[in-house]
Amino acid sequence: MVVKKMAVPQRRTSKTRKRKRRTHFKLTVPGMHACPSCGEMTAGHRACSSCGTYKGRTVVEMKIAE
Repeated sequence: MVVKKMAVPQRRTSKTRKRKRRTHFKLTVPGMHACPSCGEMTAGHRACSSCGTYKGRTVVEMKIAE
């Protein structure tokens, strides 16, 4: 019977080494820009959620709440 051995680390990974490896593991802020027509912050290459414009044209008709 052949017994396979698992790879087990010789030493414990130190806090510094672990944190150096994880320096790039973080959240990124999405690319936001101000809408030219209303000034609201919107995601890039998306229609504005408040006024419904994209590249100076009205793409989505927005209902006005009364």
